[in-house]
Amino acid sequence: MAVGLKIILALFGILCITRVCYSEKAPCYTFIRNASESPVTSHFDYIIVGGGTAGCPLAATLSKNFNVLLLERGGSPYGNNNISRMENFAKTLGDSSPSSPSQRFISEDGVINSRARVLGGGSCLNAGFYTRASPEYVQDVGWDGELVNESYPWVEQVVAHRPRVKQWQSAVLDALLDVGVTPYNGFTYDHIYGTKIGGTIFDDDGNRHTAADLLQKYADPEKLTVLLHATVNRVLFTSAGMAKPLAYGVTYTDKNGVKHNAYLKRILGSEIIISAGSLGSPQLLMLSGVGPAEHLREMKIPVVLDLPAVGKGMADNAMNGIFVPSPNPVEVSLIEVVGITKFGSYIEAASGSDFGAESPPRHFGMFSPEIGQLAIVPPKQRTPEAIAHAIEKQKALPDAAFQGGFILEKIMGPLSKGQLVLNTTDVDDNPLVTFNYFEDPVDLQRCVLGMKTIQKIVKSPQFSNFMYPDTSVASLENLTSTFPVNLLPKHSNDSTSLEQFCKDTVMTIWHYHGGCQVGRVVDRNYKVLGINALRVIDGSTFNNSPGTNPQATVMMLGRYMGVNILRDRGVELATKTRR
Repeated sequence: MAVGLKIILALFGILCITRVCYSEKAPCYTFIRNASESPVTSHFDYIIVGGGTAGCPLAATLSKNFNVLLLERGGSPYGNNNISRMENFAKTLGDSSPSSPSQRFISEDGVINSRARVLGGGSCLNAGFYTRASPEYVQDVGWDGELVNESYPWVEQVVAHRPRVKQWQSAVLDALLDVGVTPYNGFTYDHIYGTKIGGTIFDDDGNRHTAADLLQKYADPEKLTVLLHATVNRVLFTSAGMAKPLAYGVTYTDKNGVKHNAYLKRILGSEIIISAGSLGSPQLLMLSGVGPAEHLREMKIPVVLDLPAVGKGMADNAMNGIFVPSPNPVEVSLIEVVGITKFGSYIEAASGSDFGAESPPRHFGMFSPEIGQLAIVPPKQRTPEAIAHAIEKQKALPDAAFQGGFILEKIMGPLSKGQLVLNTTDVDDNPLVTFNYFEDPVDLQRCVLGMKTIQKIVKSPQFSNFMYPDTSVASLENLTSTFPVNLLPKHSNDSTSLEQFCKDTVMTIWHYHGGCQVGRVVDRNYKVLGINALRVIDGSTFNNSPGTNPQATVMMLGRYMGVNILRDRGVELATKTRR
């Protein structure tokens, strides 16, 4: 039996059954402490809920002139080697413990997903690709282009790096050009049609740099207080003698279950800003009584404001791809190269497959049982014992089976939209979210065209060093369709119908957004409609995902809005950054 076929059959069998480094060392943050050490009552100029990708740059900026409280429900990213090191990417997502920085959820569509629970947010969990939004996106959103172009470098000075592109990524790059995803745009952060090398938040030594690092670089330690393990239960409102409800404080719980109250100072301009992410922000609004009145009453939550669009417009950029076993060694790499097509699909790749420190690799990354993705095993049987059994079977595979990588496509937009509703009134419980992947036929067509491009890539002479000569594209698609990446039923025609393949193998790339969209829940200044002293600033406000990866733009938005808020209060900052 040919070597390539042996590997594919071995993979089919397992998947059907079920260093002290720079960023490990915590910086000298004098302003960070556990919420259990905070007073029961406190007062601040600004209270920011969520120390994530937007919350950290926002807090750092506002702290230059005002007293800021940043409340993060998770812990610190520092000292956690799974967060710090590039090769441990999948281990963080695979950690399902109550204290994990990654909180797993499964959408009502049946796609397994994660939300961040750590200072630095999604920048602590993602694959690290750093790229800006297009000028057209900036114009459509209505942002000030000059301030946007000053805010991106402010972020990049701390977190962004140029990757060292090695053999696998180089082959994908050359194959993209060979199949017509042109021109070649070299290394750039900019969003340009064609093929490019983008930025990464991993440095040359493989250390991750997150939004939390922006606090060390830019925050005023005398004016900023960051509380970890501070779970905000609700925003407090008053309507006494006012035309609109006024947000005046929050209630949060520390890790010992003790409740604390933080209030805004009675100074004109003080605000509460929710930056809890695309699940957390609409969830917190609803738990606080702001949202669809009928749903709030069903959950027995007193209605502060009937705002029907809260939780609406939820979207996730569908990702599909194939695993390619390689006859030759490949480097461990995350997303470094991207093909930006004109038909609405972004082509990317990752390699090394294990993303772990073992040698030789013994892990399938996002396709592994370690992530808990035993989709063809019934949920009640997806036990720790079943996962352990699958891992042991995985370890028995030949070394060659772990040598290879993924070629992926992500659709832009997307046009398909869903919704989020509360599951319980406990803020620690995930809400129920539906993304309606491929509901819009344009999204499905974009996936099909993206997969056709991937078919061409693996057949390109530029990629031949990483393909077994006896391996067909159909066999790779059939193999990938067996991978436990979601809870959806599989079909026998996945290699003959790309439409069915897209539907059956849909995954997340963790770029979900919406729920508090501009024009529906917040205005263009991110102020919640119908409420005073309350804003939402994060990816939940997006109508579409910016660029090929949103993290750069979410961090930029935190800085951008921080500067705008200060300007509205008569404070001017030096916004041009020296490189």
